[in-house]
Amino acid sequence: MIALEVGNLDGLLILILVVMFGPPLALTLIGFRIKKESPNTAKTFFIFATLYLIVGLGICGSMLT
Repeated sequence: MIALEVGNLDGLLILILVVMFGPPLALTLIGFRIKKESPNTAKTFFIFATLYLIVGLGICGSMLT
């Protein structure tokens, strides 16, 4: 039986890292942008960014190992 060899997986690694860190970074930037206008909404964005980062690191981090 011939073993299946996988080629270069750099693109997949970059995609996983973008999914892991992209949305929390975007939510944090939006939160800082609207902080003066509506602090309660900005706080909600910060909470969502933190939750997404925790879940993303858990799920994507387990896929990387």
